Amino acid sequence: MSESLLVANWGDIARRVIRAARELGIRTVAVHSSVDAELPFVAKADEAVELSGNPGQAYRDPRQVLDAARRTGAAAVHPGYGFCLRTPGPPQRCAMPAWCGVGPSAEPIFVMDATR
Repeated sequence: MSESLLVANWGDIARRVIRAARELGIRTVAVHSSVDAELPFVAKADEAVELSGNPGQAYRDPRQVLDAARRTGAAAVHPGYGFCLRTPGPPQRCAMPAWCGVGPSAEPIFVMDATR
């Protein structure tokens, strides 16, 4: 399996993660909703996978995110800054031995959400 990173976020954050990965020589996979297909972060990634369903919820669906990681051979998943992590259960699923979680752990995300 080649060294690759699936980025489960969108917009400028995804673009920055993709740029940093590229600087490190890591292949990137962007997941995106149907309405985000033409955004710059999708074009910057080496590969893109469209998530189905409601665009506002697509990034929060850990089953789709992990399925995209499996299908593309991603060695690691960057869950974004809360998208995957805010849905109950994903931190445990994203921590499956097959994937290395990259980015914030679930705890700071839950603390930030609790303070809103």
